[in-house]
This record gives sequence, structure tokens and C-alpha cells, in this order.
Amino acid sequence: MDENDDLLSSLSLGNPQPRPIQVNENHDLFTLTPNELFPDSSSSSSGDENDAVSLHSTSKRLDYMLQFLDRKLSDGNNKNTNNSNNNDKSSNASQGQGQGHRSSLPEFVAKGGGTGIFKVPVRGAVHPSRPPRLEVRPHPLRETQIGCFLRTMATTESQLWAGTECAVRVWNFKDLYSAAGQGDLGDEETVPFRESVCTSAVICLVKDEGSRVVWSGHRDGRIRCWKMESATPIPANPFKEGLSWQAHRGPVLSLVISCYGDLWSGSEGGVIKIWPWEAIEKALSLTTEERHMSSLLVERSYIEPWTQVAVNGFTNILTSDVRYLLSDHSGAKVWSAGYLSFALWDARTRELLKVFSTDGQIENRVDIPSAQDLSVEYVSGSKKDKTQSSFGFFQRSRNAIMGAADAVRRVAVKGAFGDDNRRTEAIVIAVDGMIWTGCTSGLLVQWDRNGNRIQDYHHHSSAVHCFCTFGLRIWVGYASGTVNVLDLEGNLLGGWVAHSSPVIKMAAGAGFIFTLANHGGICGWNITSPGPLDSILRSELAGKEFLYTRIESLKILTGTWNVGQGRASHDSLISWLGSVASTVGVIVVGLQEVEMGAGFLAMSAAKETVGLEGSSVGQWWLDMIGKTLDEGSTFERVGSRQLAGLLIAVWVRNNIRTHVGDVDAAAVPCGFGRAIGNKGAVGLRIRMYGRIMCFVNCHFAAHLEAVNRRNADFDHVYRTMNFCRPNFLNCAAASTSSAVQILRGTHAIGNNSAEGMPELSEADLVIFLGDFNYRLDGISYDEVRDFVSQRCFDWLRERDQLRVEMEAGNVFQGMREADITFPPTYKFERHQAGLAGYDSGEKKRIPAWCDRILYRDSRSASVSECSLECPVVSSISQSLLQLALSNQII
Repeated sequence: MDENDDLLSSLSLGNPQPRPIQVNENHDLFTLTPNELFPDSSSSSSGDENDAVSLHSTSKRLDYMLQFLDRKLSDGNNKNTNNSNNNDKSSNASQGQGQGHRSSLPEFVAKGGGTGIFKVPVRGAVHPSRPPRLEVRPHPLRETQIGCFLRTMATTESQLWAGTECAVRVWNFKDLYSAAGQGDLGDEETVPFRESVCTSAVICLVKDEGSRVVWSGHRDGRIRCWKMESATPIPANPFKEGLSWQAHRGPVLSLVISCYGDLWSGSEGGVIKIWPWEAIEKALSLTTEERHMSSLLVERSYIEPWTQVAVNGFTNILTSDVRYLLSDHSGAKVWSAGYLSFALWDARTRELLKVFSTDGQIENRVDIPSAQDLSVEYVSGSKKDKTQSSFGFFQRSRNAIMGAADAVRRVAVKGAFGDDNRRTEAIVIAVDGMIWTGCTSGLLVQWDRNGNRIQDYHHHSSAVHCFCTFGLRIWVGYASGTVNVLDLEGNLLGGWVAHSSPVIKMAAGAGFIFTLANHGGICGWNITSPGPLDSILRSELAGKEFLYTRIESLKILTGTWNVGQGRASHDSLISWLGSVASTVGVIVVGLQEVEMGAGFLAMSAAKETVGLEGSSVGQWWLDMIGKTLDEGSTFERVGSRQLAGLLIAVWVRNNIRTHVGDVDAAAVPCGFGRAIGNKGAVGLRIRMYGRIMCFVNCHFAAHLEAVNRRNADFDHVYRTMNFCRPNFLNCAAASTSSAVQILRGTHAIGNNSAEGMPELSEADLVIFLGDFNYRLDGISYDEVRDFVSQRCFDWLRERDQLRVEMEAGNVFQGMREADITFPPTYKFERHQAGLAGYDSGEKKRIPAWCDRILYRDSRSASVSECSLECPVVSSISQSLLQLALSNQII
């Protein structure tokens, strides 16, 4: 396409009014009881506020039921209408939900869809390939979680605790089936919870049922104590810690309660401290008047087991960060671990028993003259502080040197990256006393309680992130979002994709295994899963779909323009976008040839390799379009991505902004050996109303005869476009979003597409727009001009290379395009208005429809009702060419 032409296509999402595309949201509550639908106010025990929440929940479900009935009545009417007008196959094929599709355009559907990588993703009222789940906290939009992501989790007998980057949260198990608490942004659908006062980021949590407290370790080096009773009832002000003290200079990386009641903490540099139970018990028993003494009492009571290490003569003790601590209650031992080594301690004497590596190799001992007979008994703070600090400084220095020497030795033997895949990422003890560790490679290692390596297992290729044991089962959480369930012998009982991002923590309680995803969502899985109860619950939930489903209507305006290195006037942008923006909720703009030239392309490629993108000209376009759309007051730009001359950006209306987020960006070069961005694609992936939508702006190979190259460009883009999260420093615009696309899965947290499936295959809606460069075959310049002047487009469409290739199933497989009712978009001369502007120079390029907009929604059949099985149903309501800009480009 040339710089003087642009293409607009309006996709509308939704119904009740004439709104052809629908987005289906699922608000899944594990089970629904009659009391939840029609609560008995007389039985409420939580006060007027809980009554209001219940009434709000009931009102929502009644609204869903009415909407469901309206859809059913509308479907019946439209089926009768369709039966009496079934001669127009193209028109019927475009109808997704009947009502509102009367104004939609007939569509052409490409062959080759529905199979392989072009198969529509499987959706359902209840996910067909995993057990039903309890959503404690649905997946929040990433943009709402900046500075408050959930990072760890623990359970008590009656509560679920989670540590965030700024506080501690508590859910009472008795509230798990309560209506959503209408929380702050990101927690609108979250089960009611309480939150603590603001703290430093929480890194680890451990429960102490005996003392009825929960301990938290923080990034600022403090340990805080939270009383379980302080987290009730739900409606209350933020609760405060009962006790806190400065435990470490660096962050507290791990905590554990030993079988003797001591609190062990680990930090950076191999530092371990033990806080005796006597001091903790005394501090917790102090009266309110004496409370100011408690922190000082505990802070001075610590014991550093380093002293024992020096006397016993271990040379290669843990000098790396103490990432994990584990208590073997039956064996009266404590395990401490870094990424590549373990240490075994006696829980009673606090002596180091054994140090060994991840491959089970025991570290050597050497004889070291005893510096002094250091006591590890509880002593007064001043005397012990002086003794431990003076000795500890020299001992730590020596250990750091020995640790560095050991690292050099390991690298020399195993190679610079030899240990990466063997790095320990998680540790847990099973009910039979066996210890299990998980590695970056997905390897599971079984150890006995004495630190002897027993057996290895490998059930999944992704990195292990966490464990949880309950009864005779071991649950494993992976970086891919997958959860596997094993028996005590390591046999795989089942597995499923639990989350769309890594499972970073698991905990058992109230008959569930709770999983915390990296994106902050929390789900509960029945402890019997996988099992026969799953099918019963799945059937019950599927039958009550109308109680927790709503349909949202949304109109999307997409526009593509090859600007030919020019700059548009404000009036031209008003004519192109501003005149129609008032009726849509989302605007997607794709530009090509924003900047070109060998020097610029080389510089752009170099910037991509170091994670930089964008240009001043690209920013000018974003600013000008934003001004046209009244950005800030009416619309907000949620994402953009530039690759050389390609630029894509998305704006959403402010009134739906809270439902839009998780913006990821991608770029795929296709020019000059798939390395230069003069040809290629840029894309944005966005979550709207809980559904994944991808927008891809392309510029494919030019020239009449290059059909196969264009097909290959599409195939390369579709298969290799991998999205990664934008830079949070510019999250709203996503304009510094990604580095060069490297190997699949190496750059994006939570990449969990099905094995071998492109990421675009997993989207509920995919829209391709851009200068695809497909031409007209077997026709002359003058013939095209004659047909265009008479607006006879039917015969020209038969010569369209893209339609021919789509019909053959060679490109854009399964995608849809509205019937073309506008003149060819290629090629116009600059400053020549109207159809007289077609290229009349020496080359006389044959006019063609180079600029196109195609899409694929969730329909697996030509006519599908919008539902949880088919969550996005779309149609094109308008498709047109704007020629008014031809003489307004600078």
C-alpha cells in the first residue's frame, strides 16, 4: 500500500442492542447454594455490611439470569428469521449471535482453519482438561498489582495467609464461599479478606499453631509476628503486627519452626540465625505496658550456628543465600539450602551434621584449630553480641573466600552453565519422612532424612517452583503454570494447567490445595483431585452457567495506514479516526513505513538486540493520534510497539479501562534474513473482560510475483510471535516493552501455551491488519481502472491473490474478512485526491487491495452462540477506504 491510503474496519463486540461481537465473562464460584442466590437475612451473622454484600451478589446473579433469558428469547426469534432467509450463505456465516448482526457485513472465511495451530482454543463453562476450582482471588490485571503483588502464602487451621509486596493478607476459610467483597481495583471479585498495615515486601511466611501466630520475613530484614486472632472479623481497619525486630542486615529469605519450637531464619551470604523459643515465649507473654521490651528481648536472643561450624571444621559450608529452610520434626533435624548445596543441622544442639551438594556429594572436612570454646547457650545480649560479631566477621570472610574458590572449582569441572538446570528451586518433606527437592530442569529428587539421595523423577520439562504435601500425595507446581500430583513413590497420578503463569506457592487447608500464581491469582483445588468428585462438580457447575456468566458488548475500531515516511495533518487524523471514535470502545491503529532508509533500519535492528525500540517519529504519531482521540479525557493508550517502520497502538475508552490490562508486546522481523524490520509484524496482546485479544500489524513482502514470500511471512509471524511484558516504568504505553524476540519461552514469565502451539493460537480473538501487499493477477492497469470507475468489485475480487490463497488454505487459515466493497487501496500518488490519484507514472502499478483487516474469534462453526464454550463472537459492521487523506499528508 502507498502512503496516501488507509483502511478502517469496525468490529463490534457484544449484544443486547445491535452489537455483533460478544465477550463472555466467567465468574466461577466453586459451588452455588440456594442461600447464595436467595440469602436469608435473618440467618446472617456478619451484620448489615455482609447483608449488603449478599444482596449485591444476589442482584448480580439475577441480572445474569435475566440476560440469559433475553438471549434465549432473542436466539429463538433470530433462528426463525434465519430460516426464512437462508439463501445468503455469506451473510449467515457472519452471524454470531443473531441479534445485532443484521447490520454486519457478509464475510469470506479462509480454508484450513480448525486444525493444528489454527484450531480455536478450547474453552468451557468449566475447563474441560482440569478439575473444577475455587477462585479465591481471580487473576488480577497486572497493571493493578504494581507494588502489591502477592509473593508467598501459608495456611493455618482456619485461615489462608498471603504476603504481598506491601502488606499481609488473611482469608478466613469460613468466608471462602461468601460473595466477592467489592474490594479495590484488582480485587473486585476476590473473596473477602483482611489486610495488615503497610510493611516492607513479604518474602516468606511460616505458621506457629502452638503460639497461635504467623511469622513473616521481609525484604528490609525484619521478622514480624501476626496473631491469628487479630485477622478477624472481616470488616475492620488494617491490623498490626504483635511483635517485630531487625533480624538480618539483608532480606529474610526463609523461615521455619523447628520441632523444639525455635524459629530459624536464613538470609543472604549463608547467614542463619536461631531465635530460641524461650525468648519468643517470654516476649509474647509480656503485658501491654512491657511490650516495648519484647522486641529488644528477642532481637538479642539469637544464636548463630556459624560458631559450631568453625569448631567442627567444615570448609564448604553454605556461603550462598539460604533460600530454603525445612524442619524434619520426626528426625529432629533442620535442612537449610541454597541453589546448589544443602546443610543438615541438629535441631536440638544446633550443630551442623552434614553439608552436601545437589548431586549428593558430601563436602570435605579439614582440621581447623579451635579459636575458642564458644558456647551456644542463651546469654545476655551485650556479651554474646560482642563475641559473635568479632568472631563472625573473620569467619564469614574466610567462608566467603572458600565459597568463591569452591565456585571456581565447580565451574572448571562442570562448565560455566553446568549447574543451571540442577539448581534447587523448592523443597518439602512428605508424610513418610522423605525429603523432595525440585530443580530448574523439572527434575524431582528424593532424599532420605539423613541427606542420602535416593531416586530421581522427571514428569515435566518446566522448572519446579513449589511443593505441597497432603496425606499420601505430593503436589508439584511448575513455572509453566502446570500442577502435577504424585504418590509417595513418585508415580504421576495426574496433572493440569492450573494458571496462565508460574505456580509460585502452594498450601493445604479446608479440604483444598491452594495455588498462588505469579500474576497474583489464588485458586483452591479439591484435595481428592484428580478423582471421581471432579466430574460431579464439573457437571453441576456447567448446569448453572447462567448464574455466573455475563455478556459484555464491545466495539473495536481498527485502522491501517502505510504512511510512506510522511506525517499526517491534524485534519486528516480527525477525518480518519476522530469522526468515528465516539461510537467505539477500543481503537487499534497500525502504521507501516513510519520511517525507512538503510541507516534507520540498521540502527533499529541494533537497538532491538539490546532491548530498545521506538523512535521520535513513532512517538510523534502516537502523540498526534492521542490528541485526535482526546487521550487522557476520553481514551487512554494502553499499549504500543514499534519495530523499525512498523507501529501498532491501542487506545481504550476510559469507562472500560478497569477491564483492560495485562498488556504484552511482540515484534517479528521478516526482512533480510528475518533480521531487519523493513518487513515483518508488531503485535499487542491484551486481556479484556478476562478474554485474550491479540492485534497484529503486518507489512509483508512486496511485488506482484512474491505471493509465496508473503505466505511465508505470515506463517513466520504466526508461528514465532512471542509476547513479553512491557516495562513497568512505562506500563500504560508499553512503549519500552521488549527486547529482541529470542527463543520461545526464554523471555516471558508464564509462557504456558500448549506444547508446540504458537501464542496466537491461544487467543480468544486475533485481528491481523496492515499492508499485506497481495496484488491482482491476470489483469491490466487500464482494466482495473475501468472496473473501479464502475464500482464493479465482484470480478476484481476473483483476481485478488489473497482471496485465492485463502481459498486454497495457504494463508490466514480459518480467518475471516468482510466482503470488499471499496476501491483498491494501492497505489496512489501523493497530493492526488480521489480515484484519479492511482499511480499513472512510468511503472503504472496495477491497483490492488494491499491493505487488509482479517480476524479470527472463538467460533469453531460458522454460526455459534456466544457462551463460555465460545466466549468471543465477532462480526464486521463497517469496512471502508478513506481517500480524503491523499492530499493532506505532509
